[in-house]
This record gives sequence, C-alpha cells and structure tokens, in this order.
Amino acid sequence: MLKKQDTGLEEFTFGDEAADFFYILVNKKISPDGINVEKLRLSDPRNFDSVLNDMGCIIMLNGIEVEELIKRGELQRDDLHTSMYELARDEELLR
Repeated sequence: MLKKQDTGLEEFTFGDEAADFFYILVNKKISPDGINVEKLRLSDPRNFDSVLNDMGCIIMLNGIEVEELIKRGELQRDDLHTSMYELARDEELLR
C-alpha cells in the first residue's frame, strides 16, 4: 500500500466560491512534481477523469465537500494532507 510520504496534497482554485477550490491527493510515485495543470487544462473534458488518474490523482474533493467532511469529523482542517490520506486509505483507494 502507498505510504503517506509517497503522496502529496495539491490545492487549486478557479474562482472565489467554495466549489471553485479543489484538493487533490496525488501519488508522487506517478507524478513527483504533482498535477500538470496545463496538461489537465488542455485535456478533452470527456477524458478528464482518465487524465487525472494518469497523473496520479488518488482523490479529488472540492471545497464544499472538504468543508462537509470537516464538519463530520472525517477530515482535519489543520492537517488536511494526513486526513485525506487516511480517508483514501479507509475507502481502499490506495494501492
């Protein structure tokens, strides 16, 4: 199973609303430099999920989802990387 140190948390924003913020847990063994935003931007929208998977995306949540999971106690705002890693582990998303 992938260890936490083999993952990274990336944050992207495309606006000012919570739905415009995205948090991506990335497999650094696949993408040591993280998500290539330019390649993602140029990808065919029909293949968006596939491109993210190819870049090592383990889980992607928007700001609304993150806030809801924090309210439920499933994510910790002060250590989002660790808590997203643990969520992915608990959901059996790590290989």
